[in-house]
Amino acid sequence: MPIYRPPRIPASEITPERCFLNRRAFIATAAGGMLAATAAPALASALKASESRYKVDEKLTPEKDVTTYNNFYEFGLGKGDPAANSANFKPTPWTVKVDGLVGKPREFGLEELLAMPLEDRVYRMRCVEAWSMVIPWVGFPLAALLDKVEPLGDAKYVAFETVVRPEEMPGQSGYFQSLPWPYVEGLRLDEARNPLTLLSVGVYGKTLPNQNGAPIRLVVPWKYGFKGIKSIVKITLTDKQPPSTWNISAPNEYGFYANVNPEVDHPRWSQASENRIGEGGFFGANRRPTLPFNGYADEVAGLYSGMDLRANF
Repeated sequence: MPIYRPPRIPASEITPERCFLNRRAFIATAAGGMLAATAAPALASALKASESRYKVDEKLTPEKDVTTYNNFYEFGLGKGDPAANSANFKPTPWTVKVDGLVGKPREFGLEELLAMPLEDRVYRMRCVEAWSMVIPWVGFPLAALLDKVEPLGDAKYVAFETVVRPEEMPGQSGYFQSLPWPYVEGLRLDEARNPLTLLSVGVYGKTLPNQNGAPIRLVVPWKYGFKGIKSIVKITLTDKQPPSTWNISAPNEYGFYANVNPEVDHPRWSQASENRIGEGGFFGANRRPTLPFNGYADEVAGLYSGMDLRANF
């Protein structure tokens, strides 16, 4: 099976593709917070969320860039493909199954997830391809969901799995596939329970567009963006390190931890700096130094005390 790898170009030459905004997501949320029982995609709906202390004092990436410049290979390999090819994806009805080493395994319906106490959080997002954004997410801590299923004492990791619908996701159809499906990811349990780790159900104050991972996705701001698995259908607690799609596909290039580290280069480009999408400029004017742990070292560096972060990249 052929494995897709990013093009062999310098990270500094990565530039945004401009596509028309396609923000089809799902039927509007009713006043009581319940979703209409239909599978038809619709315009994004406003979400009610409280202010959060988790924000950065940086210019937000324009919404048109956040929603049209994406990696979501289930809809295609190009940055504009997710927006262009996701109109037929149906993010409702939806359930997320949580099982494994837990005391109370169960399934959560989307309406229950949307009823969780939601927060507005502004996070930096750093892609392993050396571009970055500043994104206003709406969501709730993953720890809040884990508390509902009561992890057992021998649970050490959290595994995630995305949906497989080749009839709705053209990147999953055809004889030659860019990646093995379903897309899977994982975190250590202490990483999953860190207060920064978010399950996002919205962006820019509205429900997630299909191309951004509707209806629910993971956001781990101190890690490279490929750890942020989209359209989650299953979460499993386990005592063994779970597989990670990009680590399976190219283990010398994409590690399980994927912590943002300017001192550990990708085999084919430097990670010392990044291209901030949406800020324009000439001759690299929108490039900036990459921060250790993407600027979140104060909150997360202690998770890796004593670890060799070059070996555990």
